[in-house]
Amino acid sequence: MDEALIDDTDIDARIAGRLKRLRGERGWSLDALAARSGVSRATLSRLEHGEISPTARVLGKLCAVYGLTLSRLMHLVEEAFEPLLARDAQPVWRDPETGFRRRSISPPVRALSGEALEATLEPATDIAYERPPRPGLEHHLFLIEGRLTVEVDGRAHHLKPGDCLRYQLFGPSRFATPDDSGARYVLFMV
Repeated sequence: MDEALIDDTDIDARIAGRLKRLRGERGWSLDALAARSGVSRATLSRLEHGEISPTARVLGKLCAVYGLTLSRLMHLVEEAFEPLLARDAQPVWRDPETGFRRRSISPPVRALSGEALEATLEPATDIAYERPPRPGLEHHLFLIEGRLTVEVDGRAHHLKPGDCLRYQLFGPSRFATPDDSGARYVLFMV
């Protein structure tokens, strides 16, 4: 798979700076953010100082507190927006904990509400999010290849290639692949 991965050091530094600014804009201490997000104060401090790479799980918790989608957060740390974004210029982020890769195929823009991403999960991956970044966010998940179980509102949906799962997210969600298959999907959020 040919991917133009963003330099991990550069993206981590930009994420760290953005997370620190988001907390500062709200006037929250690290302790206050820890209480709201369920992420330890020590982890938050290390993230904001760029000492560790954020995981999808931690970013999910922080995005939920800030009312942002992960794509929106990534857009906030990207340099500029172009209406046409060639595949080799689409930013790809990799979760160091799970190997989850997300390509921002349609970066969010302040004037537009929709966004799209391509995601790749390795076999035996299980990612759970405690709450949505924004309650009621509409999702359209189209599975391109592999097998994927998506749990929404306590109900498990078992997807095979070509299936499309549409839902509004109000509570926890979970994405899991079986031991013998990864998954590649496109997620449209409105």
